[in-house]
Amino acid sequence: MDWISLSLICAFSLASADAATKAWLQGFSARELVVVRFGIVGLLMAPLLVGMGPLTSIEPVFWLWIAALIPLELVAMLLYMIAIRDHPLSLTLPYLAFTPVFVIAVAWIVLGEAVSLQGAGGVLLVVAGAWLLNRRHARMADWRSWTRPFSSILRERGSRIMLGVAAIYAVTATLGKGAMGYLAAEDFGAFYFALLGAAVLILFVLPQPGILARLAKRPLPVLVVGLLMALMVYTHFLALQQVEVAYMIAVKRTSLLFGILYGALIFREPGLRASLPAGSLMLAGVVLILV
Repeated sequence: MDWISLSLICAFSLASADAATKAWLQGFSARELVVVRFGIVGLLMAPLLVGMGPLTSIEPVFWLWIAALIPLELVAMLLYMIAIRDHPLSLTLPYLAFTPVFVIAVAWIVLGEAVSLQGAGGVLLVVAGAWLLNRRHARMADWRSWTRPFSSILRERGSRIMLGVAAIYAVTATLGKGAMGYLAAEDFGAFYFALLGAAVLILFVLPQPGILARLAKRPLPVLVVGLLMALMVYTHFLALQQVEVAYMIAVKRTSLLFGILYGALIFREPGLRASLPAGSLMLAGVVLILV
């Protein structure tokens, strides 16, 4: 299968996992949802580790990358689960488009890398999409109200949380790129998510074994979400074997459009006429930045 098809399946699986989590796993805590999203995926990915080369040959610096990545991934997923569980998908998922914007900002501040004209255009499109997503707070006849859509982002808790997630993912994207330099791409995905699953087991399940009993009361929804996440991870790394990371991630970010559609069609979230064009603008900005 070609990388575009794999990336679209990856995007659709991610959006479907988010929608399924919101629809079927309401009432579970953020910790319990992280166990579903990472723990089950870790178990499903573990068989792929068979035949992997010895870890003793990996340079020690690899483990420093991993040690920094794991806690950040757990915090990001905790916040992610709170955002999509308690708030509209159309007002949370689109803000993941800010991840590459934050990456550009970090590179500029820390490394002094200049922003290209294309990258600047992408940033403007993402920002314009965020404004359009909240345009109901502005009145076109009153220019003094034109900045209200931006301030409303900070007032909306779900949007604010997802912006935080995007900022963390900007850091993990950089760290993950460093870690992948020490392990083959076809091995990294399964190994990384197996580690995340183990971390969830040690940090969340062992101190509170009752979590498993609660999840076992709704086995089918839990399994479906876990399988969707596993499909997302599997297709993600299959696509990465065929094409540069930037191209794959640009297509994968169509998940935000799928998420907006899920929000409107399944959860009856209002404002599809505004949120879909806004999400499209943000996606276009992501493509410009990444590609």
